Amino acid sequence: MEHNAAGRDRYALVAPIVTTLITLPLGLGAFGFAGLSPMACDSCNGEEARRFDDSFGTAFAVFQAGLVVALVLLVAAWVLPWQRRNAAKRVLLAALAPTAVLVAWLLFYGMVDWP
Repeated sequence: MEHNAAGRDRYALVAPIVTTLITLPLGLGAFGFAGLSPMACDSCNGEEARRFDDSFGTAFAVFQAGLVVALVLLVAAWVLPWQRRNAAKRVLLAALAPTAVLVAWLLFYGMVDWP
């Protein structure tokens, strides 16, 4: 059996599988909550409603961009060549995917002018 850094990594699937099982439900839940959050201002009117709508539109666009970044990181963790020399990169990409969802959610929550 070959033990060099270019050899096939038999544990290459672990990080992408784990991050997929974390990132996809986390992203779906965050997207669902963000999608339902306009109901927070159902009883708003006038200036308060306008401020909420303006901030929500921008914040939701930023949130969606963050989800795209998370998806790109997730795909990159899967498609990185399955060699030992890429193990650290794969784990880093896998760890950054759910982190990107959390950062996107925090940005969204912070950018919205809640009533």
